Amino acid sequence: MASDAPAKYDIKKAHKRLYAPSAKGFEVVEVPELSYLAVDGHGDPNTSSGYADAVEALYSVSYGIKFASKRELDRDFVVGPLEGLWWAEDMSTFLTRDKSAWDWTMLIVQPDWITAEMVHTAIEKAEGKKQLPPVELRRISEGTSAQILHIGAYDDEGPTLDRLHHEYLPQHGLTFNGHHHEIYLSDPRRTAPEKLKTVLRQPVRPA
Repeated sequence: MASDAPAKYDIKKAHKRLYAPSAKGFEVVEVPELSYLAVDGHGDPNTSSGYADAVEALYSVSYGIKFASKRELDRDFVVGPLEGLWWAEDMSTFLTRDKSAWDWTMLIVQPDWITAEMVHTAIEKAEGKKQLPPVELRRISEGTSAQILHIGAYDDEGPTLDRLHHEYLPQHGLTFNGHHHEIYLSDPRRTAPEKLKTVLRQPVRPA
């Protein structure tokens, strides 16, 4: 018997082209303005306690928002994947993997019907259980971007990024127009490093 319950919203299905690119080569996409929970930080994500706290905060608040949305609005959704914006004073550190030099903003995308008030309430509830780093609701507009699906360990991204920076962008008359963006489609706790799936995205503009 068909259910009358509304379909659960899933960002990966609603914007499939943004979250399921090909691994065979770079493609240019138009990324609309989207809402994200965001936490800023600096340093090696493998050793920084701030990074682990940021990820925990994002998931705690995101699930609080999800439950509130389902309870109060009868609108359920799949919590989006962890995402990150990455940059550094010297961008070559991404090729050399000098992670101590990296700045980052970790993100989880939110449906457009989620309001600042709902976010504020979810943050207050999460902070009542544990002290969290500052979580903000931000609108981010990346626009024209080049992206590819990377399959493998995070530390093996270097050659793909080198190809993007020094081959694909120059050959197509493009240059950087924002921070390097990664979308983590796999759970590293349950997935072998060689099977991890990560979207690598770079906002671009004509050079």
